[in-house]
Amino acid sequence: MRRDVFQAIADPTRRQIIGLLAGSSLNLNAIADNFDISRPAVSKHIRILTECGLVTIKQDGRERLCSADLSGLKAVADWTIQYQQFWTQKLDALENYLGKTQRSRRKKQ
Repeated sequence: MRRDVFQAIADPTRRQIIGLLAGSSLNLNAIADNFDISRPAVSKHIRILTECGLVTIKQDGRERLCSADLSGLKAVADWTIQYQQFWTQKLDALENYLGKTQRSRRKKQ
């Protein structure tokens, strides 16, 4: 089953795993060492991240190395950029309004 990237990043543990793997490839035990949850729970998170394309697993001898594939986060970046533009416009409008309000108060004094 192919999962949605938004579903994957909704969980804070999965976001932390992506952060860990963004720096270097790690095996499952090395990832699990960073969390206070069971190894099967970490494996489940890794499986979800793999299903949505944010993590790839490569067999290296007896080890399975997990790596981040951050290209899948482009969909998230594209989606959030529209809200960044929206809020930038709103905050700029608020700044202009507050500036006008302050100037009018100064003139009245």
